[in-house]
Amino acid sequence: GAAGCVATLLHDAAMNPAEVVKQRMQMYNSPYQRVTDCVRAVWRNEGAGAFYRSYTTQLTMNIPFQAIHFMTYEFLQEQLNPHRQYNPGSHVVSGACAGAVAAAATTPLDVCKTLLNTQESLALSSNISGHITGMANAFRTVYQVGGVTAYFRGVQARVIYQMPSTAIAWSVYEFFKYILTKRQEERRAAK
Repeated sequence: GAAGCVATLLHDAAMNPAEVVKQRMQMYNSPYQRVTDCVRAVWRNEGAGAFYRSYTTQLTMNIPFQAIHFMTYEFLQEQLNPHRQYNPGSHVVSGACAGAVAAAATTPLDVCKTLLNTQESLALSSNISGHITGMANAFRTVYQVGGVTAYFRGVQARVIYQMPSTAIAWSVYEFFKYILTKRQEERRAAK
């Protein structure tokens, strides 16, 4: 658990600036043509902190995502593959469903993270300070702009994105676990 938390902290620290740039370039009517233009403009106009404005939200999203993801996978494996044998079908189905559940459950956090990263003009115009800072401010702004349903904008796309990703990841993990375990058993039997 501690290793997973540290890995998430370091991963998100390295990837958050890239996520900010990606999301700003994906915005409708984005003023940026190149990655370097976006990085320079954000640095010049908003400072280095803009690349980490959503870092705590990212962590707040990724830690529950991984917890839900792993618990759902383990639960489904108990149901579909109680003897825990190598079974590619159960690994694919469990992995895809685990990714779907985790993605759907953490979509409100992803919506707030995206708002923090993009500083969307519609949301900014409804925000009293004119600048969205921090998760609590992002949650309030999302609610002001679109109500409860706004927290789940893009949930289908997020689920569709995560399902094959987590299905592939778990399938590959279980395949290599099976191969390595089988080799280890063969070595023991040869002794």
